Amino acid sequence: MAKKLTPRPTDSELEILRILWENGASTVKAVNEKLNEKKESGYTTTLKMLQIMYEKNLVVRDENERSHVYKAAIKQDEIQKVLLDKLLTTAFSGSAANLVMQALGNSQPSKEELKKIKELLNQIERDRK
Repeated sequence: MAKKLTPRPTDSELEILRILWENGASTVKAVNEKLNEKKESGYTTTLKMLQIMYEKNLVVRDENERSHVYKAAIKQDEIQKVLLDKLLTTAFSGSAANLVMQALGNSQPSKEELKKIKELLNQIERDRK
């Protein structure tokens, strides 16, 4: 049986997915209000985006209420894996080390983030023994 491919969302679709992951199932109006906190977006534009995302299986829709309620059909970590795999392949020639070094070199990780990174590296080393 063929593995089902996770669709790769556009930047606009990813913005809507972030809202749904953060807030859970939401009406078009609620999604549109969240989008408008960062940049102006019309209600009909948001509705059309959600309809397209529904057709692409990025969201599911509950039609039991007068206002349709949408929720993410794909978990956040699944999308992150797809996007990271694409970035790793295209920008870093498959080198996880180069990706991590670039990411850490371009930011100032907090002490807590550095602690988590060290713990992850230690876990990977233990698993390989």
